[in-house]
Amino acid sequence: MKYEQLAKDILQNIGGKENVNSVVHCITRLRFKLKDESKANTDVIKNMEGVVTVMKSGGQYQVVIGNHVPDVYKAVVEVGGFHNQTNDEKADGKKQGIFNQFIDIISSIFTPVLGVLAATGMIKGFNALFLALGWLDTTAGTYQILNALGDSLFYFFPIFLGYTASKKFGGTTFIGMVIGASLVYPTLTTLTTGTPITTLFSGSVFQSPVYITFLGVPVILMSYASSVIPIILAAYFGAKLEKFFRKVIPDVVKTFLVPFFTLLIAVPITFLVIGPVATWAGVLIGQATLWLYNLSPIIAGIFVGGLWQVFVIFGLHWGLVPIAINNLTVHGADPILGTMFGASFAQIGAVLGVWLKTKQQKYKSLSIPAFISGIFGVTEPAIYGITLPLKKPFIISCIAAAVGGGILGYTNSQIYMVGGLGIFGIPTYIDPKEGITFGFWGAIISIVIAFILAFILTYLFGNSREESTSNNTKENIETKPPVQIADEVLYSPITGEISPLSELKDEAFATGALGKGTAIEPDEGKVYSPTDGTVTALFPTNHAIGITSTKGAEILIHIGLDTVELNGKYFNAHVSLGSKVKKGQLLIDFDLHEITKAGYVVSTPVIVTNQGDFEQIISIDQKQIKVGEKFIEVKAKLK
Repeated sequence: MKYEQLAKDILQNIGGKENVNSVVHCITRLRFKLKDESKANTDVIKNMEGVVTVMKSGGQYQVVIGNHVPDVYKAVVEVGGFHNQTNDEKADGKKQGIFNQFIDIISSIFTPVLGVLAATGMIKGFNALFLALGWLDTTAGTYQILNALGDSLFYFFPIFLGYTASKKFGGTTFIGMVIGASLVYPTLTTLTTGTPITTLFSGSVFQSPVYITFLGVPVILMSYASSVIPIILAAYFGAKLEKFFRKVIPDVVKTFLVPFFTLLIAVPITFLVIGPVATWAGVLIGQATLWLYNLSPIIAGIFVGGLWQVFVIFGLHWGLVPIAINNLTVHGADPILGTMFGASFAQIGAVLGVWLKTKQQKYKSLSIPAFISGIFGVTEPAIYGITLPLKKPFIISCIAAAVGGGILGYTNSQIYMVGGLGIFGIPTYIDPKEGITFGFWGAIISIVIAFILAFILTYLFGNSREESTSNNTKENIETKPPVQIADEVLYSPITGEISPLSELKDEAFATGALGKGTAIEPDEGKVYSPTDGTVTALFPTNHAIGITSTKGAEILIHIGLDTVELNGKYFNAHVSLGSKVKKGQLLIDFDLHEITKAGYVVSTPVIVTNQGDFEQIISIDQKQIKVGEKFIEVKAKLK
């Protein structure tokens, strides 16, 4: 397997395969459910070649891979032996919060079918485009076959969701499929054409004609094709029934009696209670979202468009997906997801601005594949690899996406089907009945403006010193300037009390494995340059900095122990990666009081990391020291 070693490294650093409850993948991410996230070595995984970043959201440990995530996923499944995995609740018994549970359920149910759902939606969208352009008509065989292909999955959606929902809830997947198939059984739809035998809830919003009964109980027949909520609830009910029957039915007859009794109870209850109640709930949810949208389509568009990328980062978009599908089912169109269309184009506009403006090879090389992926709606490489680390381009892309969303709201642009991402989403704005409308042109205008606005703003204002300070440690160490190793005196970067490295409660520093030097207990929160040189390492959290002196000494100043966990809070850098610095120049200031108050040790190791280049590294023998006083003497090897 091409990605076998990467899979092994990932599994090793998430605490081993025994720490994995389940793993799935979406378009760009591996989504793990871990028994104990604290066992995962996130920093190591982030630095792996082939990994974009790591995110934690919705109870999932998400390893962002990029476009080749399906291949990496296959390797992870093979290496970890997860072929028969289940998505049961955490084995350690820890329960997730209600919100995290909801996001986890929705993502687990919809993720496996999103790729095929997008593909069939694209076919349906292009078929609508061909019809609108007059290339096909509704009687053409080509149109009929493409329409059947595009409609098939969405029409029989309850069957597919019956499979994924049952798997999520711990039931037998084929039982879930049978429940879903019962809901869309063709013969039942013909029963609603006659005269009803009675009408329930007359005069209310829930008024329902009754055409058949089950054991004398009236059955309210609904249209369950393309529905979402009824089958999810029915699959949950069926999974609970199945677990009960597995406990009480003898093993010798479980194979057929468990599904027999489960289906015999679950399907009628679904038609009698779950289906109608869930359908009414879906109608109410759809009306509520449309009501909110109609209050101010422009504000709704600005809100959804501007924050869509933030929703994606934290997995919150999963809360909108079922609402959108429900709106498509109930109303034939959805404006909610329709307003986020400009986000991916704003993202690639920002990436193009970075590519043309940046001087760093890393971002130039990443920009091209990220731009191409973004055209087709896969924006994670752009977000996590370029715009989010640089901060300003990400903020600019959100602003541009908000403008695009406002345009979509103003033009009342809506999607009429679930379709592809990026440019493949354009046909989803074509009304199947009216063809190309003003809303369609609004969608085109929005993505063009979002793209151009993000590009211009990023090119003019998007690059700053954050470009060089926000990368991970491994990427922040540039090629060191060519220097001649020579004797040198280093001066104290901090005022405080000196102590030997061996007294530090950190094995790497205490043993001298990282380099020779000494530690200082700071009296004030300021770090100054110990020599003339170049900043060759700067951690994104600004808690540590590396200087290469003009005479070849590589000095690491690490402010406190484990202070990386503060994520940059209380630290402020006054230089950037590559900066030329002079002895005594202020490098970093930090809030000594707040860091100590937060419970962190502020003892600061100051070490020479390239100790092998020198004959001797001699630390000063005294208890107190002030900034600028002689601190460490290095002796070059004799040639």
